[in-house]
Amino acid sequence: MAEINTSVNTSGKELYGYQKDALQEIFRRFKDAPKDYHLLYQLPTGGGKTVIFSEIVRRYLETFKKKVLVLTHRIELSKQTSKMLKEFGVANKIINSTAKLDDQEDFSCFVAMVETLKNRLNDDKLDISDIGLVIVDEAHYNSFTKIFKFFDEAFVLGVTATPLSSNIKLPMYENYQELFVGESIQHLIDNEYLASANLYSYNVGLTSLEVGANGDYTVKSSEDLYTNSDMLSKLVSAYEETAKGKKTLIFNNGINTSIQVFHAFKKAGYPIAHLDNTNTKSERELILKWFKKTPNAIITSVSILTTGFDEPTIEAIILNRATKSLTLYYQMIGRGSRVLNNKSTFDVIDLGNNFHRFGPWGADLDWQKMFRAPDYYLNAILSDEDIESTFRYELTADVKKEFAKSTDTYFDMKKVYIDTVRQGESSKRVLEKSIVHHAKMCIENSEDVFDALILAKLLGEEIDDRINRYAKCISKSTHNFVTWLKDDYRKKLNAYLRANFDEDFEEIHGHPPIEE
Repeated sequence: MAEINTSVNTSGKELYGYQKDALQEIFRRFKDAPKDYHLLYQLPTGGGKTVIFSEIVRRYLETFKKKVLVLTHRIELSKQTSKMLKEFGVANKIINSTAKLDDQEDFSCFVAMVETLKNRLNDDKLDISDIGLVIVDEAHYNSFTKIFKFFDEAFVLGVTATPLSSNIKLPMYENYQELFVGESIQHLIDNEYLASANLYSYNVGLTSLEVGANGDYTVKSSEDLYTNSDMLSKLVSAYEETAKGKKTLIFNNGINTSIQVFHAFKKAGYPIAHLDNTNTKSERELILKWFKKTPNAIITSVSILTTGFDEPTIEAIILNRATKSLTLYYQMIGRGSRVLNNKSTFDVIDLGNNFHRFGPWGADLDWQKMFRAPDYYLNAILSDEDIESTFRYELTADVKKEFAKSTDTYFDMKKVYIDTVRQGESSKRVLEKSIVHHAKMCIENSEDVFDALILAKLLGEEIDDRINRYAKCISKSTHNFVTWLKDDYRKKLNAYLRANFDEDFEEIHGHPPIEE
């Protein structure tokens, strides 16, 4: 490989120090490599991968007499990449389904989506004999492998924030000989290139979710969970507790969920817009323009803004979904990590137990090990049951206010079950003890039985949590049985309050209820 020109970039785009270092290292690794060498480069979302590979293209064309191809997986990314290349002084041609190729000899750089390119190559309408460098953006999608066979005489540079294949059956090491790890998220935060994340996690029962053929949770099972009234209420409450008044982006798994989220926030009086892949280009542009100029705007979306969307004014990200994809997890949170003059931090609200599954965003992950042995990493991810077994249910802030006089609101269902069974008592006694505990909480914060019955209704979500834990203890978890238990528990709690309120009130407060 020839010596690379390291002269000052005259395009007006100045690279940061770590970006220049990465560029030099990438060229160094290509220097003595064979012509068909495949190198994978990892850099966090927001680190400027497009800037780096645009400068790589500029210098490569300046140094060699060969052409460059940049591959993307979405048309929006093709357009953004083409624009960035032009900012670096690189004239380029987008190869889409309508592009005429009679002028291809006038260009040394092409930008294409993989499917479109494959069709053009199969039709033999694009001359690729002189392409010496292929750059693959968002390389983890691994849909690009089908066209690698056409470029056995070219260097291939894949770039990604997470070197873990989206297809578990096609690991990255099968397509790339080497991984070059760039700067860590923490390093970029410490040097003020990225904003740091304030993480807030709300425990959610996810055992009803099903995993599809792609290894992630199915849209249908996610929609069933995240469109129920309890989850929508939890979402709005979480926003009000942490992100109220902040420019917020909400990610969902399913269009119907996003629409229900839109209506829930609209009803609560918050400025919100819904965006999915059925919106027209003009609708999308209008919504994003409104989002940019409105300080407290909220967008609820369905993964469409995980890549190729750069809005530094975002102050809060809400993960209103669960995912088993580390890449998606990092992409969603990364949308809030862009720095701004008056912004050095942003909030992340997790309603999918994703923090428990993957660890905090920016944790020190061993990317090399993940690249070499992805199965080892994937098998180490905790199951939802393992995650939820460690949860300690906490009342929401608004409900907790109603039980301010109670000092003991936690009931360890598993421990009480074990102790009860060891004492030779029936497992039904566990629920009876739980009902007495809930009744005590209601009576401690009431003046009369009517107040207590109203408070009992506020405990619905915690009752469900206790019953779910009880069902696991007795190994009976059919949906109908658990549903019946939850309904029966509520009836027995109300009956207990009516029958025992006066007596328990006097025992708790030291005097009988005061009659008006």
